Amino acid sequence: MIKVLSETAEMEKKDMETKITRDEAIRLLKEHNKEAFHIQHGITVGKVMRWYAENHGYAGDADFWEVCGILHDIDFEEYPEEHCRKAPEMLEAAGAEPELIHAVCSHGYGICSDVEPEHEMEKFLFASDELTGLIGAAAIMRPSKSCRDMELSSLKKKFKDKRFAAGCSRDIISKGAECMGIELSDLLSVTLEAMKASEDEIAEEMSKTV
Repeated sequence: MIKVLSETAEMEKKDMETKITRDEAIRLLKEHNKEAFHIQHGITVGKVMRWYAENHGYAGDADFWEVCGILHDIDFEEYPEEHCRKAPEMLEAAGAEPELIHAVCSHGYGICSDVEPEHEMEKFLFASDELTGLIGAAAIMRPSKSCRDMELSSLKKKFKDKRFAAGCSRDIISKGAECMGIELSDLLSVTLEAMKASEDEIAEEMSKTV
């Protein structure tokens, strides 16, 4: 049985590092996920994680944050009923560190995992995962097909409309903001800003996916 790190205090004390590079993470993502939607979601969450790290005092850890975001759903397509339970062995086989495995599993806390998000990186992953899907769905509905011209007020309306992108749990998003100790409006704002800043890079990476 794969041991998942239960203490993340050490993550707070030192730089987060992983031997898995961004390119390797994308290769692993594509190895275990064939649907373009799942690949784009992993790349999107990775970019949003990197942006948050670089703009909120964790620039030195940005590579770790991005790799974690890319790989957070590594087991979802192949093992949807065992999501976050198959991830540890898949990641360990790829050489992932216990800290990375813990972070990936923590995004399913209370849903499909009992690994609690403790570090700010884990809390933001938990908070932004569903939200990136909501923002992406809202962007597709816009004439521009982009989130760049999306106002925060528009996103709030989509958030309140439970019929829109019903698969994106508002409860989880709200719980994520609470977990981070910030207002829901602030979480919506910062995640939207991250997606606006990352849109071109996400599109470029997806253009390489056949």
